[in-house]
Amino acid sequence: MTARPTTTLPASPSTTAPAEPNGAELPGSELPGSELPGADEAVAHTLLNCLLREVSAPEHQTAVDDGRLLLRLPRRGTLLRVALRRTSLLGAHRFTGPVYEETPDGWRELGWRELAGYAQAELELRTGTVNEEFLDQVASSHRGVGTGLADRPAAGADRYLESEQALLFGHRFHPAPKSRSAARGDWRHYAPESRAAFPLRHFAVRAELLAEQSLDAAASAVLDGLGEVPDGYRLLPVHPWQYQLIGDHPLLRAAMARGDILDLGPRGERFAATASVRTLYGADAFLKFSLNVRITNCLRKNAAYELTGAVELTRLLDPVLTDLARRFPDAVMLREPAFRTLALPGADGRPDQALYEGFGLILREGLSGLLRPGVTPLLAAAVADEHPTSSAHISSLLGGSSDGASALAWWRDYLRLLLPPVLAAYFDHGVVLEPHLQNVLIGVDPAGRPAQVLFRDLEGTKLVPERNAELLAALPPEVAGPMTYDAERGWDRVVYCLLVNHVAELLAALADRHPELEGALWQAVRDVLEEYAAAHGRPPRLRALLAGVPLPAKANLLTRWERKADREAGYVRLPSPLAGSVLAEAARMTAHLPAGSATR
Repeated sequence: MTARPTTTLPASPSTTAPAEPNGAELPGSELPGSELPGADEAVAHTLLNCLLREVSAPEHQTAVDDGRLLLRLPRRGTLLRVALRRTSLLGAHRFTGPVYEETPDGWRELGWRELAGYAQAELELRTGTVNEEFLDQVASSHRGVGTGLADRPAAGADRYLESEQALLFGHRFHPAPKSRSAARGDWRHYAPESRAAFPLRHFAVRAELLAEQSLDAAASAVLDGLGEVPDGYRLLPVHPWQYQLIGDHPLLRAAMARGDILDLGPRGERFAATASVRTLYGADAFLKFSLNVRITNCLRKNAAYELTGAVELTRLLDPVLTDLARRFPDAVMLREPAFRTLALPGADGRPDQALYEGFGLILREGLSGLLRPGVTPLLAAAVADEHPTSSAHISSLLGGSSDGASALAWWRDYLRLLLPPVLAAYFDHGVVLEPHLQNVLIGVDPAGRPAQVLFRDLEGTKLVPERNAELLAALPPEVAGPMTYDAERGWDRVVYCLLVNHVAELLAALADRHPELEGALWQAVRDVLEEYAAAHGRPPRLRALLAGVPLPAKANLLTRWERKADREAGYVRLPSPLAGSVLAEAARMTAHLPAGSATR
């Protein structure tokens, strides 16, 4: 194939995508009642998102032309094309229909398997390394999407749980967001997409063989209250899938044969799977279990330092969270006051690590005492999903209204709930929160308006050592080390989670309904950042953000290819829509669009 120039063509402001060669009219924005894409299309678009963000755009190998995205894989020289529903100021465009490859005989439709193979070949040439797992993981994700679409049960009456279990397609900038690797068990019995809810498996463990840490008696009482056990034993609730995966460990079987551990079987209240799969909700508490299953990037296991770290971080953050609650009463951080696990000694007399980590659970506080009367919590990822898969979606919250002014007012209210506490945690306390879409619940009032914001999951919360040296010095190094980010990496994490993963994606869902408002929606983000900066001494990092420095986006494709832990993930830089000149141009280019117009 003839090589193409490496320069980027001028991006078109068009929001009109013409028909592909088969002449079929392209679908419009997904609104309530619209058909969802099939697994083939969803997986192809997700792969294309990753290639665009991490491979082609950084090397200026993309263009928007006549309502289509042109994307070249620079090492292979392959030119791809897909029709656009809508362009994006951040470059996170919305695709529609098949992906095509240029051939000597014209444009040829490319299936998701072929596209995954092209991505594999491109990454091999780019990195000089091979990842023999990659295609299997994409295929696993395809099966997960297809199964979720085909076997979807009807929603229950609990709107909050409906939102937790709404993510049929997963992270749209991860190459295999629905991949799950497990040697045993059927994930559909435990998956949020299946609306899974089930009793825990209860074990009675002799008290001296149980390890736990708790900040108060009430936290331990939550776990003990899940079921009765004989005298001399303590209750250890276990995720039933995890027991299937590690229940044949020789030390465990021997302890059960001796009567040190009693298998009481599945019993008690049913717990529902949340978006993270391994975190279950029931008895007004969240239980974060280990699962020896690779989901997207990571084996979802509570390492020993993470068990201790969750409780220690809850203790250390108490003054910080108290301060933030006073200043931002509509923002709440869910605390993790206890962990419990099995401490069966191995041959060396120390607790066997596989069992200690495999049966470790973290208690996270529930919602009932935190929500204001009449407020319903909804998972932010479901509100912001590209495709409306639940009543939590922003299209439902806005009641099907085509009123752009109402959408903009909703957005401004939400930004003032979300942004200030995250910025204050970083700038005032050196605390790096991780407010990505799956870590935030949006509390809405009966009219669907944002009233509260709840942050969760301390695993991703870190401390900047320069600001918290005394606190960290009091912890064992193996606990303190993973609990920290330096100031620069911490800021990248804040900006990525807050603006690129969260704000930009929810903004995109609003812009799908109101493409003429995209510039105004970004202007609202800039306004809230500017308000915060003006009131807090205009910190240099915030000034740079307002000046339009490129935004960090986590490189999920390259991280998965290189088999790195999430903590070691790198970033690619995206052109920022926050600069005043960009917003002025966006306002000019969208001025011709009618209010509330749907993109086609």
